[in-house]
Amino acid sequence: MTAIGTSDGLAAAAARLDTWIEAQGFKGWDPYDALNSPLLKRLTFRNRRLGQLWVQLLKHSPVNLRPLLSIPQGYNPKGMGLFLASYWCKYRLAGEPVYLERVRFFADWLAAHTSPGYSGACWGYNFDWPNRGFFAPAGTPNIVNTAFIGLAFLDLMELPEVAAQIGWGKERVVTLASSACDFILHDLWSDRPAPDELRFSYTPLDRRIVHNANVLGAALLAKVAASTADRGLAELALAAARYTAGRKRADGSWLYGETPGDRWIDNFHTGFVLVALQRVSMALNTAEFEAALQQGYAYWKAHFFTPDGAPKYYADRVYPIDVHSVAQALLTLLAFSKTDPEAGAMAAQTAHWAVENMQDHAGFFHYQIRHTYRIRIPYMRWAQAWMQRALVELECGQAA
Repeated sequence: MTAIGTSDGLAAAAARLDTWIEAQGFKGWDPYDALNSPLLKRLTFRNRRLGQLWVQLLKHSPVNLRPLLSIPQGYNPKGMGLFLASYWCKYRLAGEPVYLERVRFFADWLAAHTSPGYSGACWGYNFDWPNRGFFAPAGTPNIVNTAFIGLAFLDLMELPEVAAQIGWGKERVVTLASSACDFILHDLWSDRPAPDELRFSYTPLDRRIVHNANVLGAALLAKVAASTADRGLAELALAAARYTAGRKRADGSWLYGETPGDRWIDNFHTGFVLVALQRVSMALNTAEFEAALQQGYAYWKAHFFTPDGAPKYYADRVYPIDVHSVAQALLTLLAFSKTDPEAGAMAAQTAHWAVENMQDHAGFFHYQIRHTYRIRIPYMRWAQAWMQRALVELECGQAA
């Protein structure tokens, strides 16, 4: 790998990644796409456990078996939402018309590929997803994808006159994002464990409570509430954020979820919680969650990095080093850079480490470094879309 020591070097690394992504036409494989194989889908026999087995075998293999198994490269809705956010940031930085045309492409594609049959705009994955809690057929919408994509659309309101030039003016953006809130409020299971708390399921198929998913939904509700002056929506956003903030453990950490099989703590999901909780606070101009944010960020920063800037997956061990942890580490540090004077330098150190240790000479980023081997498979959504988003946000921060 090429050593990178300056912001110019990071810009060159980002440019190599952009070139690789664009050469693929934004299509790619995913760590969880095993059942897009006609053979493996037949061999699953509609059994969730067998489906999990195939997914985990392909996910942990250092050899990419997907071409052999006839798994196609495709557009992933969440990846397209990440590209929408990244190219909008690129346009704001450079003002290049080509970036604006890319924004139009991603926005139009996402609007045309919502999951049908629900109360509002929503998005899932382009593969069957068997996991430890449920089996979600391809296209089943979930709160995480829907929130990320809705928030990416709302970013367009930063320059509403420019967005209107490509057919995405303020009214259309708010209408779509409000529709995504309708999905969260009407199609997901929810309950109130306390009168001032609210929690949402991950998909319409389950009642699994996952903290990063719950508070990401709250962030979308909060941003739409702020954009529409809808006080009722703001109260719902606060109640959902309050539920997750209230489950912070005494040491500042959050478990992934509350069900027995979800009681672990990891790097990037903690980052999701912190950034989403911060977005709720900013959108609704509240200091209610400040103590939880400060303690949670301090725990995350102290426990999830090696001295040279590599992001650990778990608080108590280094491996696997996952590119998703790298990307979200950069985004979390940038989100807290206004209150943490060390965050900017720490983000640069982690970005340099990632380029030196995880970027392939072809331009894409490797998936994982495990204790005894490396997985170099160039996953589009999980790795490339997230790293592009992180690197362009880092560039935006440096430009500011």
